[in-house]
Amino acid sequence: MFRNHPLFQTLRELKGNPRVTVLTEVMFGIPYNLFNPFFSVYMLALGLNDQQIGSIASLGLALQIFTALLSGAIVDKFGRRLTLLIADLLGWSMPCLIWAVAQDFRFFVAAAAMNSLWRISNTAWTCLMVEDAEERHLVHIWTWIFIFAVCSAFIAPLGGWFVGRFGLIPAVRGLFTFGFVVLSAKAIVLYLYSHETRRGIQRREETRHRSLVSLLGEYRSVFSQLLHSRPVLAALSLLVITNIYTTVSGSFWGVLFTSKLGFTDSEISTYVALRSIVMTICFFLLGPRLTNLRRFRLPLWTGFVAFFASQLLLVVMPARAIPLLVLSVALEGAASALVNPMTESLLAFSLESDERARVSAMVYVALILLISPFGWIAGQLSAVDRALPFALNMLLFAIGILLVWFIGRPGFLFPSSQPDAHD
Repeated sequence: MFRNHPLFQTLRELKGNPRVTVLTEVMFGIPYNLFNPFFSVYMLALGLNDQQIGSIASLGLALQIFTALLSGAIVDKFGRRLTLLIADLLGWSMPCLIWAVAQDFRFFVAAAAMNSLWRISNTAWTCLMVEDAEERHLVHIWTWIFIFAVCSAFIAPLGGWFVGRFGLIPAVRGLFTFGFVVLSAKAIVLYLYSHETRRGIQRREETRHRSLVSLLGEYRSVFSQLLHSRPVLAALSLLVITNIYTTVSGSFWGVLFTSKLGFTDSEISTYVALRSIVMTICFFLLGPRLTNLRRFRLPLWTGFVAFFASQLLLVVMPARAIPLLVLSVALEGAASALVNPMTESLLAFSLESDERARVSAMVYVALILLISPFGWIAGQLSAVDRALPFALNMLLFAIGILLVWFIGRPGFLFPSSQPDAHD
């Protein structure tokens, strides 16, 4: 049964860069899912308040505007592989060390500045993964990326055990140290077993005698391409919604969980693991059906409705309402399995051009500009009521439902001569 499953068939067919980038993703997912659920409560334990947590989230996003802007030119000039290696070490490994020894607000500001470099590695990683991949594999490639990411969260309860056994601050410091080791190893392994893409070699030759300043000067024409591309704008609009949700939930879900809902710090990882289990099951059940990018409306509508319901439950549920929390987490997991691979694949499809690195950079600059205020906004809302950031998420998902209808109209994304996005 598994051998004939479309996802496993795709995994067997992947070669070269797509294969190594997919298979090494678990080395990112394991440490990230161990420390990330405790991030906000770790900051609270070190004396930060809700407004400071929100400000750090917005500061990180603001700095990412500049790193995302630079990323396209850097990736073209120095190549996908080398850029990815250096940016991963600086943007993930070093912040883990800073978080591991953090004492107050200043440390998190410094770590946010270093972590903003991950936007450079993200552009390099995306180019490395998709430039030599076949279009028919794109959705399944992204599905596998999310599968490996969420499967790694199955060990999240281990983080909860460490917190219960050693206390929040010592345990999370240890998890960040572990993250430094594994994320550094992942960057090195990916560099050793990948190769520069055909487009990467071509762009490196074309930019060999060009300065970064002159390459950045060409962004005006790239920005014009972005503004006149319906597929890019459509994918960007959907990513704005999902990334604001990720920013808000990543910063304040743990705060809501422990304060308003009355659960303990060590219980966080149990529900994170449950969400990952649901998401993984849905990936395998629904993933084989998500192969046609022109049929994106039904999965996105269903996913946004499930997201809306999950956030509504967080807003209205009383303290220690375990059945309602389980339902919220399950809906969130199912929604992520539907929405995330489809939106990422729509973006990858829309970036099919000779200027993938720079157009991708401009897309992420626009994305960050649009979402950067929401960390601060969510912090202000959380200071009033810990449930209000999730009411904000509800509003965003309602907008998402309308957006899917708008961009799903016949001929909007795909030429009318091609099959359109029928349900």
